[in-house]
Amino acid sequence: MTRRLTPRALLALAAGLVIAVAAAVAGVTLTRGSSQPPKEALPLRLVKEIALPGDSSRFDYASLDPARGLLFIAHLGASQVIEVDTHADEAVRTITDLPGVHGVLVVPALHRVYATASDANQVAAIDETTGKVLYRSPTGGTPDGLAYDPLHHTVWTTNESGGSETVVDANSGAVRGTVTLGGEAGNVAYDPTTQQMLVDVQTRNELAVIDPATLHITRRVPLPGCDHDHGLILAPADRLAFVACDGNARLLTLDLTTWHVTGTDQVGQDPDVLAYDPAARHLYVAAESGWVTTADNRSRHLTVTGRAHLADGAHVVAVDSTTHRSYYPVPHGSGGHPALLVYQPAP
Repeated sequence: MTRRLTPRALLALAAGLVIAVAAAVAGVTLTRGSSQPPKEALPLRLVKEIALPGDSSRFDYASLDPARGLLFIAHLGASQVIEVDTHADEAVRTITDLPGVHGVLVVPALHRVYATASDANQVAAIDETTGKVLYRSPTGGTPDGLAYDPLHHTVWTTNESGGSETVVDANSGAVRGTVTLGGEAGNVAYDPTTQQMLVDVQTRNELAVIDPATLHITRRVPLPGCDHDHGLILAPADRLAFVACDGNARLLTLDLTTWHVTGTDQVGQDPDVLAYDPAARHLYVAAESGWVTTADNRSRHLTVTGRAHLADGAHVVAVDSTTHRSYYPVPHGSGGHPALLVYQPAP
């Protein structure tokens, strides 16, 4: 639909163009979001760099089965999922033919891995033991993040450009339904306490709460201070959600009891993937800019403990809550080739 601009909107547009031209003349690059936050040393120590197969194209999400020590990494640029044995510290398998793979989620209870093939608008189920693709199911446009609902045995995919959630039977791959969000989809998470699904609606700057039994949106939670909520992860025991806003480099703490934002912190530009260690109550926020932010959750209050550039392309993080190690796949390691950076919390 074409929207007619008001005189005030035209003046604002003209002013923006003047600023952009002036910045270009001055040699300034305008970037989305705010400038990088003040640097604070990360409380992390590099313990290992594991070589990864393939080229130096983009990586995306990663998911860990801590009991088996298997980390699954979406190598988007190569349309592959790389399997890393974190006990042996080596890549052990490459699962191919996953066009434009974005999201990856291992479900240890099912011994399965789920991956979204965005270029094909599909979600694939993979046998965790053999690496064999078991089925492929259709999704909406540009499927991205994933979540698993253990009560209804379903896998949820966020269809970013499609503005919807596709709900798939975890065992058979049959599509059980679609939830239209009314805006572009960000990430999705399952709340085991209320047994509801939470999903970012990033073009509306809100969080949608969905009843997985009826597939109806039961609540829309506004996120004041957030521009384009993309990242999402929960701390269920503390009834908190952490939301990363990639439009203005902010991290919001949302109380899942009152549905109010209780804290806002600045993170690196274009925050993307979040990981949470429930045992240590540590939060990790990896940004497209290569900056990583670490924070502690104490008494339901988040305190930033570190914020700095980790590595170019370090926008993906996974954490092992048993060893407390965090993992960052990057296109260029110390030798210039793809690598998995392994960090341990510093004393």
